[in-house]
Amino acid sequence: MVSSHRRLASLTKQLTSHVNAGRHRDALAFFARMASDPALPPLSDPSFAYAFPLALKSAAALRVPSAAATIHALAVKCGGLLCSPFVASALVASYGACGPSSPDVARRLFDELPCRNGFVWSAMISVYARSGDVAAAVRALDLVDVAPTASCFNSVIAAVVESGEHPARAIELYRRMRGLGVEPCLITLLALVPACTALGALNSVREVHGFAVRHGMSASCHLGSSLIEAYGRCGSLVAARRVFDKVDERDVVVWSSIVSAYAFHGLGDVAMSLFRWMELDNVRPDGIMFLGVLKACGHAGHADDALKYFDVFTETYGVEACGDHYSCLVDVLGRAGRLHQAYNVIQTMPVRVTAKAWGALLAACRKYGEVGLAEVAARALFELEPGNAGTFVSLANIYSGVGMHAEAERVRRDMEERGVQRSPGSSWMIHRKSSQLF
Repeated sequence: MVSSHRRLASLTKQLTSHVNAGRHRDALAFFARMASDPALPPLSDPSFAYAFPLALKSAAALRVPSAAATIHALAVKCGGLLCSPFVASALVASYGACGPSSPDVARRLFDELPCRNGFVWSAMISVYARSGDVAAAVRALDLVDVAPTASCFNSVIAAVVESGEHPARAIELYRRMRGLGVEPCLITLLALVPACTALGALNSVREVHGFAVRHGMSASCHLGSSLIEAYGRCGSLVAARRVFDKVDERDVVVWSSIVSAYAFHGLGDVAMSLFRWMELDNVRPDGIMFLGVLKACGHAGHADDALKYFDVFTETYGVEACGDHYSCLVDVLGRAGRLHQAYNVIQTMPVRVTAKAWGALLAACRKYGEVGLAEVAARALFELEPGNAGTFVSLANIYSGVGMHAEAERVRRDMEERGVQRSPGSSWMIHRKSSQLF
């Protein structure tokens, strides 16, 4: 019996290597051979509980509900395996990843499980969150009838932030989590910081940062880059630099965050010097750093530097320029008054021209009173974003600024006839116990 358990442990390691390497079809075939191997302990043996979740992970990755159902049937046949939180949570997650109706299928299984702990609840909540049903994920969190785990909250917080609709709710969930005595982990903080950034909630950023410092998580480069961006966006450049200085290992994401923070505050020269410092530190830049440097050039008014760095990134470092990079270059040239050069970038860019590029040109035309190019940009934007009121308003203001009041009125009338309306402004107010949107 001892030798059979050793063999099972050895085969489980091989199964793990198949799953971790993404060889999911091989993993399922390997598990099938394990399940029928007479030299191994019976499937009902508790040691087999480690192999079932691995096979279910592969079934979920391949989105094969029949494979998940077969493994489920084996677990039912073995009796007690469904009481294992590892097997039960893996079953819920696997069913939840196998099709458009998967959340309903996963919920039916969840309701039939004989034992449900925090891990099983977390799996069910994650199924709802991954399917984009944030409301169902929040409802499931409210119904948890056991001690919740951090992962129960992490899934909902991440889903709320990703939806972008109610970022203040993420902070509410974090405080509720703390109130229940559930200890946030690094994943919690990584999910939460973008919500604080979206709200511009400096006190909330400080609250999260303080928790990270007290629990030894502040030196993480992943959290560090998020905090640098959050502080920069919320107006505290000093705090952003303090976080940057304390990060142990600065990768390109950390460097990009601090460069973007200085660029956001209009300190383009400092941002560009930081980029040169990063080059001396032998950190290879990526596309995000590319954007940060271009924005820094724009804020500093260094159009020639932007053109130079565009060549450096694409030719020296081999970074592939995307639509956002070209849009940023258009913006830099437009800010410097080089409108026809910016228009030439749009005409010659090798990728699809986006609304961002045309919008940057239109904004520059408004600044410099360039009517001809403004009309070209506006026509392109009317096709790309026919419901965007900003294009109508900008073009009308450009006409008014040069005394072409009849044309301005025509644009406003055209906007009304098309039924395009301006979106009302809104603001979040965060209170200790609640949040409101105005």
